[in-house]
Amino acid sequence: MANARINLSTGWLIAAALVAGGVIGGAFGLYGMGGPSGNNAAQQATVSSADEAACSAKEALAATAQDAARGEVAAMLAASPPQSLKALSFNGPDGKPMSIADLSGKTVLLNLWATWCAPCRHEMPALDQLQQDEGGEDFEVVAINVDTGSDEKPQRFLEEIEVAALGYYRDATMGVFNDLKRRGLALGLPVTLLIDDEGCMIAHMNGPAEWASPDAKAMIAAVR
Repeated sequence: MANARINLSTGWLIAAALVAGGVIGGAFGLYGMGGPSGNNAAQQATVSSADEAACSAKEALAATAQDAARGEVAAMLAASPPQSLKALSFNGPDGKPMSIADLSGKTVLLNLWATWCAPCRHEMPALDQLQQDEGGEDFEVVAINVDTGSDEKPQRFLEEIEVAALGYYRDATMGVFNDLKRRGLALGLPVTLLIDDEGCMIAHMNGPAEWASPDAKAMIAAVR
């Protein structure tokens, strides 16, 4: 059964990569691969060497996440080394710019998604359920929509699937995705990162997962 689950995740990953090659490739042509773009540019310089050093020292926590990544989340990989994502910026549910630093004190499951990405749409109800089950003062699912253009299409999609718990995080500039791609973390969509309460990325994966599953909850609990 475990092998079947891993093969299913791999299949979704291949599909996500194929979608990325077609759709995201076009987006890169539009937005470029130069310096930081959009909201991300304003925050990029705020990560200090002390932040990076503190995160790099968390290899044991990353290894704990890797050991706990089984079954439905077996594709999750330990960060090597862990790195600070405090400066990663996007718009919050109130429409105002924010960054990972604003979520200090919370373990964060950060997910990038778009309405044109079929695997993203497939996993969205599970992300919403995870937030309903586990969200609180010390944990949040931050699902960032990266559709270009207006808010109309992503908001309509979330209404259609009756999302009840997720906040509406947004980056229409694709600055977040481009930053993660430069770091070698984003191959396509969806991409998901596990970030500790000090803004350090300790694990990551490309492709969807069953995020409301006991496997996902056990991995998150192992690092909270």
